[in-house]
Amino acid sequence: MALWLLNSFSLILLLAVGSLQARLILPLSLDDGQLETKGAALYATPRVDDNSAGNYRLPNTTEPESYNVELWTNVHTGDDQFDGTVNIDIRVLDETSNITLHYRQTSNFEASIISRDVVTPTSIPLTVTTELQREFLVLTRTTAGEAFGANTNWTITIKYNGTHRTDMGGFYLSSYTDDDGKQHFLATTQFESTNARHAFPCYDEPARRANFTITIHHDASYTAISNMPVNTAASSSGVTVFQTTPKMSTYLVAFIVSDFESTTGELNGLRQRVFSRKGKQDQQEWALWSGLVVEASLAGYFGVPFALPKLDQAGIPDFSAGAMENWGLATYREQYMWWNEQNSTINLKTSIANIIGHEYAHMWFGDLVSVKWWTYLWLKEGFATLFSYESNDIAFPLWDTYQIYHVNDYNSALLNDALASAVPMTHYVQTPSEISNRYNTFSYAKPASVLYMFKNAWSDKVFRTGLNKYLTKNQYTSCDEWDLFASFQESADELGFKLPTTVDNIFSSWSQQAGYPLLTVTRNYEAGTITITQKRYVANKSDTNTATWYVPLNFATANKYDYRNTTATHYLLNVTETVISDVDASSTDYIVVNIQNSGYYRTLYDTQNYGLITTALKSQPHRFHPRNRAQLLYDTYIFVTTDRLSHSILLELLGYLVNEQQYAPWSTANTILTVYDRYLRGDDSYSHFQDFVRGLIEPIFDKIGVNEIPGEHYLNNYLRIVLVSLACQVGSNDCYSQSAKKLSEYLYNGTAIEATLKTQAYCAGLRSTTNDIYSRVQSDLLSSTDSTDRSLFISSLGCSSSTSQLIGFLNLSLNTANSLSDSERFSLLNSAFSRSEIGVTASLEFLEASWLDYAKLSETTKPLDSALRGIATYVVSEKQKTRLNALVDTVKAEGPSYVNDDLSDTIDSRITSNFAWLEVNRDPVLNWIEDSLKENGSPSLTASITTILVSAMALLLFRL
Repeated sequence: MALWLLNSFSLILLLAVGSLQARLILPLSLDDGQLETKGAALYATPRVDDNSAGNYRLPNTTEPESYNVELWTNVHTGDDQFDGTVNIDIRVLDETSNITLHYRQTSNFEASIISRDVVTPTSIPLTVTTELQREFLVLTRTTAGEAFGANTNWTITIKYNGTHRTDMGGFYLSSYTDDDGKQHFLATTQFESTNARHAFPCYDEPARRANFTITIHHDASYTAISNMPVNTAASSSGVTVFQTTPKMSTYLVAFIVSDFESTTGELNGLRQRVFSRKGKQDQQEWALWSGLVVEASLAGYFGVPFALPKLDQAGIPDFSAGAMENWGLATYREQYMWWNEQNSTINLKTSIANIIGHEYAHMWFGDLVSVKWWTYLWLKEGFATLFSYESNDIAFPLWDTYQIYHVNDYNSALLNDALASAVPMTHYVQTPSEISNRYNTFSYAKPASVLYMFKNAWSDKVFRTGLNKYLTKNQYTSCDEWDLFASFQESADELGFKLPTTVDNIFSSWSQQAGYPLLTVTRNYEAGTITITQKRYVANKSDTNTATWYVPLNFATANKYDYRNTTATHYLLNVTETVISDVDASSTDYIVVNIQNSGYYRTLYDTQNYGLITTALKSQPHRFHPRNRAQLLYDTYIFVTTDRLSHSILLELLGYLVNEQQYAPWSTANTILTVYDRYLRGDDSYSHFQDFVRGLIEPIFDKIGVNEIPGEHYLNNYLRIVLVSLACQVGSNDCYSQSAKKLSEYLYNGTAIEATLKTQAYCAGLRSTTNDIYSRVQSDLLSSTDSTDRSLFISSLGCSSSTSQLIGFLNLSLNTANSLSDSERFSLLNSAFSRSEIGVTASLEFLEASWLDYAKLSETTKPLDSALRGIATYVVSEKQKTRLNALVDTVKAEGPSYVNDDLSDTIDSRITSNFAWLEVNRDPVLNWIEDSLKENGSPSLTASITTILVSAMALLLFRL
């Protein structure tokens, strides 16, 4: 399926510790989930593979060979009814008295069957019986007769009626409203994983591949598109017949009936088109261009051409799946098809290319070669996730897209795979609900990370040759993981690449068990040896699990810091410990395991090696790969939160950031520092933490600034977002002044703000601004009719560091005569209390004065209850705690009906959790920072003195 909204390249997963337990602080992102949401993305418990009678799998007595599907729809009027006829050529494998298919929410069946083994067959009527729970459509002879014999061939004909659904599944109804307010209807499909059965009765399992010929009857003012080109000879006005597909899975069939318009391009003889609502064609060029170059990149990498004669993309107004890899007709949420240079962000530009890379990779992994069963969902989703990055790295090499991979999918996999609820990549599920729940980290990000590990450990040549063999040998069929392993093994053998054991042994140790290893690296500095132990990483360091993997290893040292060759030089061979004696490093040289951080594991070093790494990073950070620098920070932070390392090691390591200029390390640092800021902002010594962070960030902030720079590195656009947010959060005067100026010049002079920076420019620009500018943005909020702008204004107005401004802003929620919707009205408080300690204080002051009026805004949703719970999440000082508890006592005494009974328990739990974090982390962090500032001086004071001296010297030189 498409992407699994993790999302959108600015994903920041923040892990903090409360009561010594890791807790997740969710990121800001363009969307709310994984870009491909074809299921509930919950964690399913593995079950034993079971294809016996009575389960949800179809019997193996018959198999489909081809379908002829004919549909009638009047969707142009908004009519939600459709009619259908399906002819299915089947082969009987074992003698059977009935034929079982799938159906969903269709009715009025009329069925018959004829033999294809006789010259003059007679139509035999069939009785249709439905089984609702398993969605089985059981066909038996209406009159008693012989069973359907083994090795016989038949054609089933079923006529039926259906209803276009409105839940964005199956053959469903969608619509859009044009600029003139006119509503336009369309019918489209989303079949993965078990919804093809809604459009026509079928063998709705991925391994039941067959040929499909689609015919659609529709109004002549509309057009129809499907997986294959139109059969113009067989089509007529209002009747569109499509060419027959190769053998394919049912869930990949797609068709759209609409008044969409398209943009067309061609590269290497393959025509591509992008379809979406009328009037958006000028914004489709980036999606079209990305599609052209991404397809060429993938075909070139695999050495296997795209298998169909055309490739279309379509943007759908209502599309819950995010994106979908229908063979030859990929579908997306329409916002992922539109981009323009003036109004769209760099993040969206990258996201579009990445999503297209994901869906186009499916054209090989999932479409050309499908999975035998949903047990092996990772076999297509893992590859699609990996090649969403690899295809972009080939097509757009200057992007350095694997830094984005590292920040997003790689770290997401490590976080989720450490949970007790983690499941293996390969595990059996059966019911539609269980299948739906498989669309999660363990089918997307984790397998992508494991595949990337072996792409590096075995060399790109072995990996690439293995994929070519897999795709070539298994095209138009369905596979399991062992077919993939066999192709990798054949590639390694053919190329003479020696492995320590079989691919089956190595890869299955990663695919068939949950979790990943924690490697503990202990050096014997006198003997020059390294002892590496492995156990499954979990938060509890005392856990005694004995899980092991075949772990590929490689090393960089102070003497050998070439990070280009990522091939494994050693293996930890499914044992708990190994000793390595041939790594070239003296007792004064650092050692870094996992070159480019391509391996899927965490690495814990001894204290002395951390000291050597930190010293080298501070003096020569370029001798470490950017992704290694990022992961050193991230792993060290994780080990601090789980009591494996002291805070001092992490804080010393963070000190190297004064020389850091790359996105992935700074994104990781932002994750860490934002967590600390979130808890320490209410402390009397918070200013010391701010000084410390400003000292780290100001050198790179001075270089990057708040404005885009022509010709700069692509990832600087991402880096600037991180830096502006963090610098202003910790009170950088330069950030305040530059951002305020940028916003003022936009509001009063019309100087455009770059689309990528608009969110940061507003929030940062309003942190320390005049009342006039703040009031102007409030007025813009109330007068705007653009929902995106209104959301931006609300979130940014909460960034103010002025209590009076915030109180005025919050009072807007009480004025029911203004233009705020209910959802907007109830979001104002969150915008304030989630931003800063001043925001928490202002929110408490506002509610202390107006809690009753706020509570009366809704009698059903209890907004006061939600607000009080939200504030509790950010209470980190005794003063805040006392005020909030007093307010809650007042509310419960004077207006108990406005809150839920468990309010006090929830608030106490959240505040207790926050204080538990402070109990563990506050003193080690602030004491180290204070000692460091005493020893080295305040970075901000040092910077001020430096500025004065430079200015004085310049003046002196001028006078001379």
